[in-house]
Formats: sequence, C-alpha cells, structure tokens
Amino acid sequence: MKNDLIDYSKDFNMQKRAEKIAEVNNHFGKDWFFRGKEYVGEFVYGGIDGAITTFAIVAGAEGANLGITVVVILGLTNLIADGFSMSVGNFFSVKSERDNFEKHKQIEYWEIDNLRDQEIDEIREIYKDKGFSGKLLEDVVKVITSDKKVWVDTMMKEELEMVKGSKTPYKTAAVTFFSFIIVGSVPLLSYFFTGVDFLKLESSLFLNSCILTAIALSIVGGFKSYATQKNILKGILETVFLGGSAAIIAFYAGTLLESLFVS
Repeated sequence: MKNDLIDYSKDFNMQKRAEKIAEVNNHFGKDWFFRGKEYVGEFVYGGIDGAITTFAIVAGAEGANLGITVVVILGLTNLIADGFSMSVGNFFSVKSERDNFEKHKQIEYWEIDNLRDQEIDEIREIYKDKGFSGKLLEDVVKVITSDKKVWVDTMMKEELEMVKGSKTPYKTAAVTFFSFIIVGSVPLLSYFFTGVDFLKLESSLFLNSCILTAIALSIVGGFKSYATQKNILKGILETVFLGGSAAIIAFYAGTLLESLFVS
C-alpha cells in the first residue's frame, strides 16, 4: 500500500495534463490532426465574430447606399481594428488567469513554509472528506506533505480548485487575430472581385456577399458544433441566424440613418 501511495505522489503532477488531454479527446476524438487543438475555441469564435461583425458593416453600408470603395474601406478598417481589439482582450484574459494562478501558488508556498501545521491539517481534511481514514489517511498525508511541489499542486487543485491552463497569452491572441481576419474577410470578397457573379445570379454584390458569408458561417458553425459535440445542423442554423440577424439590423439601421442625414 505504501508503494502505491509513493507511486501516486510521483504521478500526481501529471494529473492536470491528463485531464486536459482527456478533455480534448472528448471534444475532438483521437484522430484529430490539428496540432494546436487547445486553441480551436479561439479559432472558431474568432472566425464567427469576424464574419458576423464584418458582414454587419457591409450590410449597414449597403443599407445606406454607400459606394463600393466606402464598403471596402469600412470593412477592412473594422476587420483590422476589431480583430486586434479582440486578440488583445484574449491576451489579457489569459494572462490575468495565469498571473492569478501564480499569485495563489506563491501564497500556498508561503503558507507551507510559515503555517506548516495548519496546512497539514488542511490536507488531512481534504482526504478525510474523500473517504480516507485511519492509517491510510495518515500515510496519504505524509506522502503528499513530504514533497513541497506535490503538496502545493494538491492545495491548488483540491482546496482552491485552480488548474493552470496550457494556453499561452501570445498564441491565444495570434490565433484569435488570424481567425478573425481570415474568416472575417469573406463578406468582402465579392467587393474585391466585382466581376464575379456567384451561382450565375444577376444579382448585386451584396447578395453575393450574403451567399459567401452564409457558407463561411455554416462551415465555422458546423465546426463549432463538432468541437463541442452538439447537433451540427442546429449549430449551423444558430450561427447563420445570428449572422443574418446582425446584418438585417445593420442594413435597416443604415437605411434609416441615410434617410435622416443624407439629403
């Protein structure tokens, strides 16, 4: 039994990593080939936000009967500024989480050095609540408190319920910005290639933009549902509906503003 407890203490530091791997496997399956799979969430939601935001800008400009040049300028400036803003927000969000984790970790180290008996009692209470008792409980406490790093890791997870994420602020920001720009540029493609009429429709550039955006949102929405193991059709319809709703609101807002301010 004692050997088992020692093995447990050696393996304890791998628990957090194992939990993250299990979470990824549950979401994506073992055959998933994307190397940065922990950043898929940033890619999906950055893409959705980019497409919807840019499409709303395009719709508003169309509703106000602005020219192609104005649509492209507004779309691109919004794409770059909003993408950067979103990536910065994600950067500071992840950084603050990591900083908060490290702060509490240092507090735990201080408490172990200065309040050792109290911290040992806390470990004892934690494992007593888990059903350990008698000699087995004392053996568990002895093994865990014999290694300061294992001890701190245990307190972080069991007492504070805090686990350090594997994501880095810089990669999170980069993936978000990249996704926002790539997917968010889709609504503008028909304005760059004005000679192309998709599906051979004799339609406006805005309708072509609607078609492209619906396709992009369907792909990303389906991908989001696959990642979260939700109904794919429902995810696609939900994403396209949100994008369409934003565009409709922006279109009629542009129309109203044009009637009020443009003679």
